[in-house]
This record gives sequence, C-alpha cells and structure tokens, in this order.
Amino acid sequence: MKNPLFYRFSQFIAFLMGARVFVALLLTFALYVSTFFLFNQEESLRNFVFDFKVHGIILCCILSILAGGIINQFYDREKDRVTKPFRTRVQNFLKQKYFLYAYIVLNTFSLGIAGIISMRVFFFFLIYQFLMWFYSHKLSKLLIINNLTFVSLSLYPFFGMLFYYKTFSLQIFLMSIFIFVMLLIIDVLKDTLTKNADKIFGYYTIPNYFSSAISRTVIVILLIFAQVSSGLIILKMGLHSIMSYYFAASIFIQIIAVFLVLNQTKYSKFANLNMLRIWIFVGIISMLANGINQYYFF
Repeated sequence: MKNPLFYRFSQFIAFLMGARVFVALLLTFALYVSTFFLFNQEESLRNFVFDFKVHGIILCCILSILAGGIINQFYDREKDRVTKPFRTRVQNFLKQKYFLYAYIVLNTFSLGIAGIISMRVFFFFLIYQFLMWFYSHKLSKLLIINNLTFVSLSLYPFFGMLFYYKTFSLQIFLMSIFIFVMLLIIDVLKDTLTKNADKIFGYYTIPNYFSSAISRTVIVILLIFAQVSSGLIILKMGLHSIMSYYFAASIFIQIIAVFLVLNQTKYSKFANLNMLRIWIFVGIISMLANGINQYYFF
C-alpha cells in the first residue's frame, strides 16, 4: 500500500524538477541583481523595493520560465528517459496532464499580471511564451537554430529589463555579447554529452551532425570570442573593480576550457560544462558584490 504522504511529496518533487524550479530561482536571482545593479542606475534602493511594476514584470518572467520548463520537458520526455533517467523516474510520479494544467495556469497568471501592468508588457510576455513553446515543439530539433534560440530565450527577460530602463551603453553591449557567447558554449558542450540520444530522437545538433573535430573547432572559436569580449570589457571598465577582476579571471577560465575541449574524454567534457556553469554563477555573485561595494562605499 502506498504511503499517501510520501506519494504527495514525490509528486511535489516531480513538479519542481519538471518545471525546472531551481533554474527559475537562479534566473530570478540573476534578474534582480542585474536589474538593480546594472540596468537601474537612477533609482535608490528604497524606490526600487517599492517599484511594484518592476516586481510584477520579474514575477511574470518567473511564471513564464516555469511554464517554459514544463513544456520543454513535455516535448523532450522521450530523450530525457535516456539522458536523464533519474529525473524522468521522479517526474513519473506526476501524470503529464497535470504538468500541462500547470503550464496553462502559469502562463495565464503571467499574462494576467502583465495585462494589469500594461499592454506592452502583455505582448512582450505573449511573444516570450509563444517562442518558448515553438522552441520546444519545433526549433529545438533544428541545427544551429536550436542553440541560438535557446540562448536568446534564456536572455530574453534580461533584454526586456534593459529596454524597460533604457540603459544602453558600450559596456552593457560588450557584457551582453560575453554572456551570450558563454551560454552558447555551454549549450554546445551540453550537446556533446547527449550526442547519441539527440541523433536517435531526431535532434540535429553540431556534435551529432558534424565531425568531432569540427565540433571542437566551433567550441574553441567561441571560447576565443569570449576571451576577446572579456578583454574589451576590461579595456572599457579598467582593472579597478570586482567585475573587472571577474572578466580578467574569465580569460584564464576560458584558456582552461580550451585545453579541456582538446582533451576528448567524457570526463573532460563534463568537467568543462560544470566549470563554465559555475563561472556564470560566480559572475552573478561578482555583479552583486561589485554593486554593493559601489552602492555603500562610493
């Protein structure tokens, strides 16, 4: 006989994993940090805290991201059985129809809040939700387009906040290129680990469409682009802040990443992927520390 409490708890964990809640929490943290310390350069902390319009937009982002995670796992569930067997077993505690109900509810709440804020915000999130569905349904299987679309959708809320505050500068442009290229590298690296499963289930990716040598060359070229963007950011910022030290250290991290790419073992691919993921998180913490340092001490 099933333990009702254990079964409900398992369903709750299944929903958290299916909706990629932990990824959504990380993106929420990154959104708040970048919004206040990068895009918002005029409002005081007090005004920002009581700016309910901004909090409403970020809430819409969270709900849309959760919905996007659900629809993505719905379309990828066959491949995930091979590449992510543990997560798939946990998600099986909750029937797919409940995931779809949650997808509809999350998107509806997001659009409802967006509509209250303004029609421009409503259409912004309507387009975002459509693109996430279209990516999961069709674009995720198209060569190169899948990587570019995935990274673009990951950054879509950040560009929304950038346009909301109209904070345009060369420094932010260079930082946008840096984060775009880094996320693109991570996505292509991820594809190298799921190469065989992607091929079986009809996902055309750089690693399973081209030779291993070409795939490595693409990743190395992207890492060189990331190094160049890091160097340009340092030239623009100068080497006198926490964020500038982060970008200086990024050059060394990217050099290590090149050596790991040239080492063709599965362990080196896994280590490289996680190193770059952690480095992105370090970047968010660096932005927070840099912002606090400037806000309170200057």
